[in-house]
Amino acid sequence: MTTLVAYAKDGAVARLTLDSPHNRNALSTALVQQLHDGLAAAAADPDVRCVVLGHTGGTFCAGADLGEAAGRNPGDLATDRAREMAALLRALVASPMPVIGAVDGHVRAGGLGLIGACDIVVAGPSSTFALTEARIGVAPSIISLTLLPKMSARAAGRYFVTGEKFGPAEARDIGLVTVATDSAEDVAATVDRLVADVTKGSPQGLAASKALTTASILASFDANAEALTTQSATLFVSEEAREGMTAFLEKRPPRWVGVTI
Repeated sequence: MTTLVAYAKDGAVARLTLDSPHNRNALSTALVQQLHDGLAAAAADPDVRCVVLGHTGGTFCAGADLGEAAGRNPGDLATDRAREMAALLRALVASPMPVIGAVDGHVRAGGLGLIGACDIVVAGPSSTFALTEARIGVAPSIISLTLLPKMSARAAGRYFVTGEKFGPAEARDIGLVTVATDSAEDVAATVDRLVADVTKGSPQGLAASKALTTASILASFDANAEALTTQSATLFVSEEAREGMTAFLEKRPPRWVGVTI
């Protein structure tokens, strides 16, 4: 089996590293499963009190792996993907150990959902963020479960619909990330300092303290994830989405039905 998520234990820390740079750490079924496995391994280890989620390559995560669509019924694929993503994000939020994101690269689509699911996020100067779903006829349905509780309402209202790219300082100011650093080296140093502080806590104390901050997010998952899965799948197989994705791949403006430009 190809390793897409590297797992390494470093004292009281479990480091999960997205390691599929050839497709920009896209969220394939295999990568999502390996992230689940890594979280489970960390939770099962009594010595682990903190998880660090990092990446290799210049992209933290580009979102779904559209290359897996071949040979699948589009509706079934879209539904399965949405459920996989919802389960992964919920697992990150529900993890009894604090999860620290270490980012210094591009973050798009589902990648922002991962960022939102982390408890603390450190972003380096090469980090860029964008929610471009509306430009291809879909919406950030599932990932809204982790993004809306973290981003300011004004920022969500802007970036959910504009698709603008923004950097780490703006991401910090709107609540998406915790710390924006001036250099790549500072990302590692800042994460190490945070890890040192987090791991001073007891397993029980950390789990109970984190639960206070995530209870409402988990309640929203349980109340809304299935409806958002349906919405996500319906949008994905729509005529507008097909045109939007085709236009994106062909590097041309989309020709929306009934819209004259």
